Amino acid sequence: MSSLLQSRRASHLVGFWKWKRRADVCLYPSTGIYGRNVFSTAAEPDQIEIHKRKLFLWFSHLPQEEKQFGGYFSPETMHVDPLILERKPEERAGLLGSPLKVQASSGTSVGVEQLFELTEDRSKDRGVNVLLYGAVGTGKSTVVRKLVLDWCAGTTLSHFKLLIPFSCEDLGELTKVASLRDLVTRKYLHLKRHPLLSGDGNQAKDVLFLFNGMEKMKLDFRIGSTELCSDPNEALPAGAVVVNLLRKYLLPEASILVTTRLSALDRIPPKYVNRYAQICGFNDPNRQRAYFTSRLLQQSGEPAQAHEAQALVELLYLNLQRESQLAAACFLPSYCWLTCATLHFLHFTDAMAPIRTLTGIYTSFLRLNFGGEVLGKATGASPPNQDQHSSLMLYVVRTVGKLAYDGVTYKRTSFSEKELEQWIGGKTKTDEELRQLAVFRTDVLDFFLAPCVESSKHLPAELSEHDERRYVFAVPAMQEYLAALYVVLGENKSALEKLTKQVSVAIGQATEDVSAIVNIFSKFIPLRIFAVFNLLKLFPKLYEKISTKSKGNIARTMAAEMFRKEDSHNEDVLDQVEQSLLGVHGPPSQQQSEAQPFELYPIFMGGLLHYGNRVLLQQLGCSIQSSTVAQITRALRKYLVRELNKPQPPEELMDLLVLLYEFQNPRLTAEVLASIRAIRLHNIRMTSLKCFVLSSVLSCAPSSYQLEELDLSSCLLTRDMLQMLWPAFRHARILNLQYNSLGPDSCIFLRDLLLDPKISIRTLQLCDNPLLESGACTLLQALPENQSLRHLSLMHTGLGDQGALELAERLQQHTGLQELNVAYNNIGDNVALALVDACREHPSIHTVHLYLNPLSDVGKQSLYVRGVPKSHSGSGRRVKVLASVTEGSDLSEDWHPILSVIRENASSWDRERVQQQLKVFLRDLEWGRQQQQSLWKKLHFRRVEKGVRQTLRMLEKDTLPPYI
Repeated sequence: MSSLLQSRRASHLVGFWKWKRRADVCLYPSTGIYGRNVFSTAAEPDQIEIHKRKLFLWFSHLPQEEKQFGGYFSPETMHVDPLILERKPEERAGLLGSPLKVQASSGTSVGVEQLFELTEDRSKDRGVNVLLYGAVGTGKSTVVRKLVLDWCAGTTLSHFKLLIPFSCEDLGELTKVASLRDLVTRKYLHLKRHPLLSGDGNQAKDVLFLFNGMEKMKLDFRIGSTELCSDPNEALPAGAVVVNLLRKYLLPEASILVTTRLSALDRIPPKYVNRYAQICGFNDPNRQRAYFTSRLLQQSGEPAQAHEAQALVELLYLNLQRESQLAAACFLPSYCWLTCATLHFLHFTDAMAPIRTLTGIYTSFLRLNFGGEVLGKATGASPPNQDQHSSLMLYVVRTVGKLAYDGVTYKRTSFSEKELEQWIGGKTKTDEELRQLAVFRTDVLDFFLAPCVESSKHLPAELSEHDERRYVFAVPAMQEYLAALYVVLGENKSALEKLTKQVSVAIGQATEDVSAIVNIFSKFIPLRIFAVFNLLKLFPKLYEKISTKSKGNIARTMAAEMFRKEDSHNEDVLDQVEQSLLGVHGPPSQQQSEAQPFELYPIFMGGLLHYGNRVLLQQLGCSIQSSTVAQITRALRKYLVRELNKPQPPEELMDLLVLLYEFQNPRLTAEVLASIRAIRLHNIRMTSLKCFVLSSVLSCAPSSYQLEELDLSSCLLTRDMLQMLWPAFRHARILNLQYNSLGPDSCIFLRDLLLDPKISIRTLQLCDNPLLESGACTLLQALPENQSLRHLSLMHTGLGDQGALELAERLQQHTGLQELNVAYNNIGDNVALALVDACREHPSIHTVHLYLNPLSDVGKQSLYVRGVPKSHSGSGRRVKVLASVTEGSDLSEDWHPILSVIRENASSWDRERVQQQLKVFLRDLEWGRQQQQSLWKKLHFRRVEKGVRQTLRMLEKDTLPPYI
């Protein structure tokens, strides 16, 4: 019975294994370089095929930061090969400078596979040791990842039967000794006892070891420190195993690929390296364009998004060809990633996707490049008692962040070499600090700072004593981010605050011991003798007050930087970010501030306080305490409310909304919104992101919160943007959507908006939107069920006679409407009279706007003389009809608003049509003036005529200032 059960279990296991094999093979389609039949379909797969399959799954996994793009990318579609140059051993010493100084002509361009080809001086019985090095951000890890995936797919290095990748960071953390085969088995259990690693014969010639990030591992090639070993089964420290592999004493036939940074280049003696290769990033605009194309054109298949993505790529390429600062930054593939992530955030924000913020993108960017990095990892020759866990990112904040903060404080974006020397490493004293500084300058400094392109154009080929090279941050926003991080982490404290903290901590620890002693002796000696010790308890409280004041200063700085008067006429901050990437096309704004604006600085300060960013910063070794966030938040609310009591331009209001969005604090947002009664964003170029920001911020307010006005006129809104703004519209009483080119398809959304019972819109302004007759009819379907609307403006919407008749028929179905504007809609006499009659029968409509319609003199006169509705039941009422600047022989009480509307919109209307209407006004005014007997009234007519003639002359000269 037991044998039968065992045979059944065995058959089930075999069947399950065969099914799993088929499922695994189906995971990889048969098209593309990764879709080849990599894995055999044999019944009993060997260890190498299992290894390939698992490596493929592991290295195909995208990091968390890539998921913010919406999951459109895969390793085979987004990779662009960086430039790799082969170097001679004697050349490596001169390459420890900026990666931007590398010239493509100084070496031979090669691929990784070419580095392992047979050469005349290479013995067939000895493997090749290749050292691949490069600066931070040049793409070392990406090249390694692509290499492993290509080997699994069989497209490169196919002459190696086995590729074994190791992370030197993992190996460096091992504390127990282990043999080479144990190290392999620990990470790749399926390779346990594989014959290629036995050391027998020359089987190891088919093996390639890959050690990524050698700078994170302690290697000592001195014979006295690392013993020789040729047995793959002998247990040694991990560093000793790697050293013996590189010495070719252990598995000499195996080939080795090591990647490292510039500062660790000499840790492996040259005699143990056969070939050197340097990763130089994207050295020309064409490589950069290929990267941007592979990223930005991988969006969803919608034609509109594809067209927008193509336009972005073209604008980027134009900016790169200008030899702009962006082109210098995008020499590093990491900054190409940041550029694509920022543009994806600005242009392809989806309301259904997870929340993303600009601060989160920059924090993720630093986590991708510096996650888990430490400065001062001691080498084998370093003293053992040195600090081996100093956060590299914290070192960046205290040096480069301090430089960035000084630049923001004094409004400077470029720095001299002397200033860099002063701020970065100017106070180093010990040998260990000097060593850390040398590593930092070699590996990291050029990642953040680059030579200023504009100043370099004016420098001579050979610099003299008086010529000075200037340096700027690789991307302008990085300076503001690091300055904000420097402040939020409290690194800008004064010397008194730092001393107070240290003394407070020391006294706080000692107070507990002192109190215990005092309590014992107080049994025998009067307590007043020990009263002086109680003063020690006051010191921590004093420090707490000083600390709270410091946090209040941070909040005050955020509010002050947010509402600087000199920046009030600048573009909103999101447009500034886009212009820094795509360049400025067209003449700059005349009102724009000449000084460099730093409006992202306070927004980054708010974004860094968000919990998600604090978690990422904690992983980078930069800790922001929750108590700090609470203190800053309390003070910030007070300062923001104080500033909002003053009138703010639309650009400043948009920046405030971005700050609240980046903060991601619903409670603070609701408290700040409570002091805002109107949001006027007219003339702001709205995008899908800005619409999402506005809706997200207003969604934090309670359902009872009401805005008196939400002005989105001249904002280039589209139908899709209206859909994103639905949550914001729920809080508006006056909704201004004028001058947005909304078409008939947008009326479907507007109809549904008015039908929503949660909507309490009282005024809807849709002037200068081409709704046309079909759109207007769709919109009017909401009138029977809507009860909140009081004022409806459809001026210059292409209503026509049919649309006006439809409106007249539906008016009686809505009993709350009070004012109706259908001016400039090509409405004739008969339809205008029918509409006015319908309004007079309406119980609440008191004003109808009909000017700028082709009405005859008889038609206008008929509109004015109808003093009562057709029905004399008493329910009718007189309606004010605004058809001209005159009413019969008298001036209209509303002539001034009519002329103001014409002057405000004449530049965008049909010029000939407006001139014709103004001439009709002049004719009406002249006739009315002749009918007057009073000199005072004649002078009044003259005044209005003068205003009309002035408007007509300015229209002919195309100079129309606002009418007052």
